[in-house]
Amino acid sequence: MEMRVMTDSKRRRRLTAVAALLGGVLVLSACNDSKGADGKASGDDGGKSQAQVDEAAAKKASQAEITISPKDGSNNASINNAAQVTVQKGTLTDVSMKSANGTEVPGDISSDKTSWKPSGQLERATLYKVTATAQDSEGRIAHENGSFTTVSPANSFIGNFTPDAGSTVGVGMPVTFNFDKAITNKAAVQKGITVTSSSGQEVVGHWFGANRLDFRPQNYWQEGSTVTFKLALDGVEGASGVYGVQQKTVQFHIGRNQVSFVDAKSKEMKVTQDGKVIKTIPISAGAPEHKTYQGQMVISEKFTQTRMNGATVGFTDDDGKGEYDIKDVPHAMRLSSSGTFIHGNYWGAPSVFGSVNTSHGCVGLQDKKGAKDPNTPAAWFYAHSLIGDVVVVSNTGDKTVQPDNGLNGWNLDWAQWKAGSAV
Repeated sequence: MEMRVMTDSKRRRRLTAVAALLGGVLVLSACNDSKGADGKASGDDGGKSQAQVDEAAAKKASQAEITISPKDGSNNASINNAAQVTVQKGTLTDVSMKSANGTEVPGDISSDKTSWKPSGQLERATLYKVTATAQDSEGRIAHENGSFTTVSPANSFIGNFTPDAGSTVGVGMPVTFNFDKAITNKAAVQKGITVTSSSGQEVVGHWFGANRLDFRPQNYWQEGSTVTFKLALDGVEGASGVYGVQQKTVQFHIGRNQVSFVDAKSKEMKVTQDGKVIKTIPISAGAPEHKTYQGQMVISEKFTQTRMNGATVGFTDDDGKGEYDIKDVPHAMRLSSSGTFIHGNYWGAPSVFGSVNTSHGCVGLQDKKGAKDPNTPAAWFYAHSLIGDVVVVSNTGDKTVQPDNGLNGWNLDWAQWKAGSAV
């Protein structure tokens, strides 16, 4: 029997052929293994491509697009205008805004159901969380959530103002703002405050330092007029990184035109209305060693009774105690921040009034202890005076009161007043 020996080269060729055949089988097996028992490719949703699957899912989602403002995670948001929810390609069905402690913020969805806003002012330095739901024209639901933090007190300023809304004041009452932060961008802040009068008088602002801004016309307000001031300070940068938050409109009314004239030399006061003297009252002004300021002064506060302690205004004895401490001064009306009043005096003899100046700088009128007798000169003047009435003091021998000492800017002429405007 003849044996045939395979050469090495033939063996190698045969093994190569077998390997190629097996390789083809393996490739076919790998492709065939990707199908399930039903012959469909696993994960292709019945033979659909991934793009087709995504497209089908998108068709099932709501087309409503909800936007929550401020942007999620925002800081220093406005407490007035920033918060709102809007929707496109749909209508809002529910909106909820809550503070971090869970307090619900009232709000209203618009009549066309495409927007929502809080119905009141938000709190400063507060985290708010918003959830919103909307639906598109086919009733498919969309949801959105967001949160933001309102501006902090450290990053905002407020102007405390007088007079109060709805009040009736005298013809000398300025509109005064005292800001709780120093204002460096005065022009921007002043532009954010508009003051007008129904009389048509021109009204101009004047800055006293960095924290106070007053407004007045050239002459006293027209009697019977209405003054309106509008605050549009929300978002106004008053100083670097410090923003306004106030947005409101305030109106007050001007009463009858009453100006009273105190003459320290004749020791009497003439009370005028519309330029006519309606009453003359004997007074006692500051003694020669404690002269009363001169000038146009505006009544800024009224007290039926109040305490006056000399120590609070620098009048002390050798022991450091007040030279006087009267706990029940009747019918007192403030004329300056530094302590000048026009008030009732029950401790002086009746003969003093109209004849001798004896006070520590105030203007005294005869009165009775307890402030209950309506027939005294002081009680009459108190009853007939408004905050904002003007008291003009003359012939005291002292200097004119500083215009920022109380509400006494009338001691600046119109050119000086306008020079203090930032706009």
